Order: sequence, then C-alpha cells, then structure tokens
Amino acid sequence: MVSYSHTNCAILFCFLIVSFHSANCQSFIGVNYGQVADNLPPPDATAKLLKSTSIEKVRLYGADPAIIKALANTGIGIVIGASNGDIPALASDPNFAGNWVNSNVLAFYPASKIIVVTVGNEVITLPDQNLASQLVPAMQNVQNALNAASLGGKIKVSTVHSMAVLSQSEPPSAGAFGYGDTMKGLLQFLSTNGAPLMINPYPFFAYRDDPRPETKAFCLFQPNAGRLDSNTGIKYMNMWDAQVDAIHSALKASGFKDVEIVVAETGWPYKGDSNEVGTNLENAKAYNGNLINRLRSKVGTPLMPGKSVDTYIFALYDEDLKPGPASERSFGLFKPDLSATYDVNLAKNTQTPGSTPTSPTNPAPTVNPVPSPVVAGWCLPRPGVSDAQLQANLDYACGQGIDCGPIQPGGACFEPATVASHAAYAMNLFYQSSSRNSGACDFMQTAAVSSTNPSKLSRVASRFLLNLMYEILRLARRLWFLCLPCWEHMNANTTRYCFEASSMRASGVAIY
Repeated sequence: MVSYSHTNCAILFCFLIVSFHSANCQSFIGVNYGQVADNLPPPDATAKLLKSTSIEKVRLYGADPAIIKALANTGIGIVIGASNGDIPALASDPNFAGNWVNSNVLAFYPASKIIVVTVGNEVITLPDQNLASQLVPAMQNVQNALNAASLGGKIKVSTVHSMAVLSQSEPPSAGAFGYGDTMKGLLQFLSTNGAPLMINPYPFFAYRDDPRPETKAFCLFQPNAGRLDSNTGIKYMNMWDAQVDAIHSALKASGFKDVEIVVAETGWPYKGDSNEVGTNLENAKAYNGNLINRLRSKVGTPLMPGKSVDTYIFALYDEDLKPGPASERSFGLFKPDLSATYDVNLAKNTQTPGSTPTSPTNPAPTVNPVPSPVVAGWCLPRPGVSDAQLQANLDYACGQGIDCGPIQPGGACFEPATVASHAAYAMNLFYQSSSRNSGACDFMQTAAVSSTNPSKLSRVASRFLLNLMYEILRLARRLWFLCLPCWEHMNANTTRYCFEASSMRASGVAIY
C-alpha cells in the first residue's frame, strides 16, 4: 500500500483546474512526400489519405504541379522546394526567380496552401562551397519575387540543413554552428524575414553509430538513466530533446534566438540490410509513435518548454528507386496501397493519450473512448524512489500524449517545482488516461496503485492540504475565479473531491 504525501495531494488537486488539449489540433505534425519511386499512388488518392489523418502539413522536395493541385482546398499546408540545381540561376537572375514563383506558387495559391519555399537541401554542408555561397542570394531573389506578389508575409523562404551544420552539439547547452560567415548570413536572412531554420535531426543515426542498449532507449523515448548537461544541470531523457535544444542553443549563441526551429525531416527505418543495426518494425513504431505522442503532449524540450516544434516525419511512402542500403527505401508510414506500414495512431478521431505501446516495461494500453466509470485508484510513486528515476518516469509519461502543460513554468501546477511533485502529477494522469490499467502504473516497479480514499485523511492532514491549496491558488491567480465561488464550502471532503475529479476528467467525464 502506498501512502499519500501532502505534496501529492496538492499536485493531484491541480487536475481539478486543468483540462486536456484537443488531440485534433495538430498543425505541428507534418510528413515528407518523396517521389523517388515508380509505384506511388495517384496524387488524388494521397490527398484523400492525408485528409483521413491528423497530418496537417506536407513537405515536397520539388514542386510537382499534380500533387500541389491535388492538395488544393484541403487545408493542408504545403512546403515546396527549389532544387540544388536551381540555386545558381535563382541567385544570378531575378527574372528566373520571378518565373519560378509564378509557375510554382502563384499558379496554385491560395487554393493550395503553400506555406514555405525551401531553396536547396543540405547545401551548406556539401563539399561545393561555391554553391553554398550562392544560397542566400538565391533565397533573397525568391523572397523578392514573393514580396512583389504581396505574399512575402504569408509564404516563408528557407533552406534545409543536416545536423552537421553544428560544430558542437554536446552538451545541448553548448550547441554552436560552424561554417562561419555563410551560416551567419543565412541566419540574418531568416531573422529579417521571420522565416524558420529547418533542420534534420535523426536519432536513428546516433544509435547506428553507438548501438548500445542504453543509447537505443535514449533514442526511442524509452525509460533510461538519462544524460546530464553539466552546464545547466538538466538531465536529458531522450535524444530528440537533446538535438533540438542543441540547435536552440546554437541560435542563441549566434544572437538569433528569435528564429523559429522547424524539423524538416526525422524518422526511423522499419527494415534494412542484415548489417544495419536497429532497422526493424518495432523500433520504427516506437520512435515515430513516441515522437508523435510527445508532440501532442506539447511538453516541449527542457530549453523550450510548453511548445511543440513543427515536425515533418520522414516519410509518407517508401521510395523504392532510392540508391544505397535497404534502410533508405524503408521509411514509409504508408504502403502504395494506402494501408499503414504500422500504426502510430495518425487516423483522425482515434488519437487518445497513451495509446501507442512503446516499451515492454511500460506498456501504454489503448484508452477506451467511452468514459469509464469512476473507480477508486490512484497511481503514486513508491517511497524511496530516486529523483533520477522519478525524472525518467516524468519524461516517459509526458511523452505519451498526456497534457503536461500545467506542470511547465507558468502552469497552474508548476509549484511546488520539484521532480517528485511533477512526477506524481504525470504518473497518475498517465494511469488515469490509460483506463486505469494496472500495467500503466508500473514504471519499472517504482510506482503502485493505491485504493485508499483520500477523504479518509486525518483532519490535521486535511487542514494542511487546505493551507497548501491557498498557496497554489495564490501562485495561480489567473485561475482564482474557478475556485472562489466554492471556497467557503471547502472542508475535509475537498481532498476526496480533488482526487475523484481528476479521475473523472482523465476518463472524459464532464465536471461542473
């Protein structure tokens, strides 16, 4: 049996005054639509497939008119691209840039919701530095053409980079860009025009280069010991956060912290050659499923909390004509017959917090969409669990799609700002959101379900709880109006209501 601490009671009280974010507002989830294949479905069929999912944005590597037209009036944001081979002409000839914009943008906009034009792909890190020197002039001419069409504030111009643009990425707080003046000029362009820095982080490559079990767990958002950033004291629990925060740190160090980060590519192959480590269906499903859940949770990263970075998953389909190892042809989320390669919960109206299994040690069972009856039971950490393990539990739970926004800085439940308090909140909410399945309150045997009714707390404990509630409300003044009308009625029964209210809310039961 697990006993309650006053802190846990206070944290669970927060469930009363917060609610879930809708899982259907996911403009931050996109997909890459490559075409190096001879077996792809028609564009119209692809458009219908995308409309049946929660994918809100599509990145093309070119500007295929059939695809752009097929996506018209769907509301799906479209990223189109000028090729590396177009850069010299775009840079040297403003008329060429104007004609390119006329043919690939104005011919379809606004029916087709073009949101970004990318000029080149991973240009700065190519051996040909002459091409890199022409990149910003090419982008400027495309920007000028969009401005002339009065679209400069509506369609952004950017380019896409590999993580190799960083001269240092570890620890994340020490992230720094290489490539000197070329990179500085590019960042100045992005800042001036309000355009995003588009980057391709691939934890898969990190695991490929360091195939230890602990690296695998770190890359797949699974429970692990974490990696400490000694500069900040932050313990990173997954490679995604570490890579994105390294980019954030590099932007800040360069004086361009205002530039938004967009993840243009990330993914994991579901098969590969016999000598390719980690290329299997289980890992691909774990990475993409956990990433999607983490984006939905809006927990953000340690250096950018409470925000989900726009992310384009690689890829919509396999590209069977790509050269190289088998993994290069095995990133597709969907097959040419439009069936899913594996389920990562992308279908509309089926997303529920914690519905994608991610780890045998911490299964995340499917949540019943029908509200469950309220049953006494609360998931709490076992006594004596270390802060390191609680942090791992916290990171895992928040990565499964639950709403951890209230325990972010400025959130209603951020105080008390301790690992124990935040973990207790997240672990219990994950358990409640998983239909109170006992397997969802295991956390590598560091948590247990308690059936003790909190209303049976002693009068002294209840009085302490009330005082603590006053402190929470004082720190969350913007939510004061929610509790003021009923304050005079609060007594020892408040504890029971707080716990049961949180359980009902997690089950989808309305609370008035």
